Amino acid sequence: MPKEGLPFFPSERVLSQDEIVQMVQNFADLGITKVRLTGGEPLLRSDVVDIVRRIRAIPEIDDISATTNGLYLARKGADLKAAGLDRLNISLDTFKPDRYKKITRGGNIKQVLDGIQTASDLGFLIKLNVVLIKGQNDGEILDFLNYTRDHNVNVRFIEFMPIGNSQATWQKEYVGLKSVFDVCAENQIDYAPIQFRGNGPSENYQIKGAKGSFGLIHPISNRFCETCNRLRITADGYVKACLYWDEEINIREAIPDPVEFQRLIQKALDNKPLNHEMALADADKVIEKAPTWRHMSQIGG
Repeated sequence: MPKEGLPFFPSERVLSQDEIVQMVQNFADLGITKVRLTGGEPLLRSDVVDIVRRIRAIPEIDDISATTNGLYLARKGADLKAAGLDRLNISLDTFKPDRYKKITRGGNIKQVLDGIQTASDLGFLIKLNVVLIKGQNDGEILDFLNYTRDHNVNVRFIEFMPIGNSQATWQKEYVGLKSVFDVCAENQIDYAPIQFRGNGPSENYQIKGAKGSFGLIHPISNRFCETCNRLRITADGYVKACLYWDEEINIREAIPDPVEFQRLIQKALDNKPLNHEMALADADKVIEKAPTWRHMSQIGG
């Protein structure tokens, strides 16, 4: 969330539970088998457990996951597990309480750590999303690596993306993920590549003898656009074929009409750019297309 905050959508602008479930059914009819609930913060929805339960009832959907800040997991984790949620991505950019409070504009890291413990006890497959930012948390790489020794989680180091930030600000704060290997070398950490469940974009490794693992996601230095197979639906009913670019199509009115729904989804796929070009030096000056107006906290990780 930016310092100045963001205007919240009025409730009528946000997709209803029935619209979400029907939309997922439409996608299932088109061959989709995996669904992720992201945000903003999906656990803020009072009906999130019901949404998960109803999506689980769609026969074609065989995997449901959520990306969350973890603050409500201790409270809602058991109900989400019972409803059919399979996996969790939990955003955690620091272990330091004061730094966490500053990054999140007031969050309590104890709630997150309690949520992670609850999720682990419940048997969720857990990934921790760590966005590395120069001068903010790049000094904690070793702490996160060591966390995998005693915790059965996949810590995923993610390159900072220039979404909602100026190019100048982003360039000052960007950290290449080679730094993770550098930290391993400096501390004589023995690790090896592994295969990890799922078809996400991370390259995964495990420290010798560790319970957990770590992964690297390179949207900037080693972009994975050629293998991207994801579509993102915003809270207000727009489909984005690419996270970065502004192009999006309103599909909300077409949710009750499977034929029109399929036409619009195909249109979005046909218009999907070859790559996101996030690291383009003059991205702010691109004329034929512009970076998304939505902030990262509005379109999720």
